[in-house]
Amino acid sequence: MSHKKSRHKPDWKVDIAVDENDERTRAVAELRYKGNVLTGVGQTRLDPDDHFPDAVAGELAVARALSDLTRQLFAATASDIEAVTGEAVSVR
Repeated sequence: MSHKKSRHKPDWKVDIAVDENDERTRAVAELRYKGNVLTGVGQTRLDPDDHFPDAVAGELAVARALSDLTRQLFAATASDIEAVTGEAVSVR
């Protein structure tokens, strides 16, 4: 019978907060992982002539916050790889 060593997998947690007012919707996505915190921000400007539901502005702001967070996580990952390999890398 073989026994594999169990590796502790770090917890990853994303919290998203959305704030709306008459002029804009702003979302903040905060990722906590391995003792690190990354914060992505997204914003949507509201136009009184827009005829879509308010929820769409929130969705767009959240999508932009997550996109910002993704960009930061790619950069952090590239930095971690470079620290190990000593070579410049590009991750997508």
